[in-house]
Amino acid sequence: MEMRRVGVKVLILITYDVNTETTSGKKRLRDVAKCCVKHGQRVQNSVFECILDRAQYVRVRFQLSKLIDPQKDSLRFYNLGNHYANKVEHIGAKDAHDMGGPLIF
Repeated sequence: MEMRRVGVKVLILITYDVNTETTSGKKRLRDVAKCCVKHGQRVQNSVFECILDRAQYVRVRFQLSKLIDPQKDSLRFYNLGNHYANKVEHIGAKDAHDMGGPLIF
């Protein structure tokens, strides 16, 4: 796994499915989305692309695991490595940002 080398940043795809049939479920959904926004960019409603090193990955995975109800919700983490440019293809609306480039607001 490429992420094991110290300081190496890789593309992690985070996906989640949160049961929103209850008020507490709707709150969990908001909290999970807020956490993901802090670490990456939303590319679909419940899908985020995040460039993370090992420590950041461990931290965000821990934070998200504490937010969900494992009996009702799910999280998935996909490690696309640090050579992800040729692993991601986009077609359609919502242009993606250059994850490796500077963020200008």
